[in-house]
Amino acid sequence: MAQKLNVQDLSIRSEAFEAHGSIPARHTTEGEDVSPAIEWSGVPDGTQAFALVVHDPDAPLVDGFTHWVAYNIPADTEGLPEGAGDEVTHGVNSTGNEGYMGPAPPEGHGKHHYYFWVYALDEDLDLEPGLDRRSLLDRIEDHVIEQARTIGTYER
Repeated sequence: MAQKLNVQDLSIRSEAFEAHGSIPARHTTEGEDVSPAIEWSGVPDGTQAFALVVHDPDAPLVDGFTHWVAYNIPADTEGLPEGAGDEVTHGVNSTGNEGYMGPAPPEGHGKHHYYFWVYALDEDLDLEPGLDRRSLLDRIEDHVIEQARTIGTYER
């Protein structure tokens, strides 16, 4: 099956950092390790739910490092507050733990890029807790109406 491009008006941002700007230490493992507030706009018609993934492809692992997997986010949601918790279903990050884990690149490894992806879905899939990034993407792939990303950076 040919993949379709799902990029139109949906956009995602955070007041915590500029696009391609540095993520404040507060949102890293060196700080309070609390997820930044995330907002999205330009939601496409037919959206029934959202999913969010934060991934670091610069991590020195074969598939990078997943910092956050959140889903079953209601269609009328315009973002997630700082420290998002009960309003989402959490998947597992690359440590195998549920919830957000902030940036923690190896010292001296240079600047890492953290991709914050939001996916607008055509169905509320009511997915079970604990999915990892690959499992979530497999489950939502045929339901993505549109997707958007913003990138934050961090270096130790």
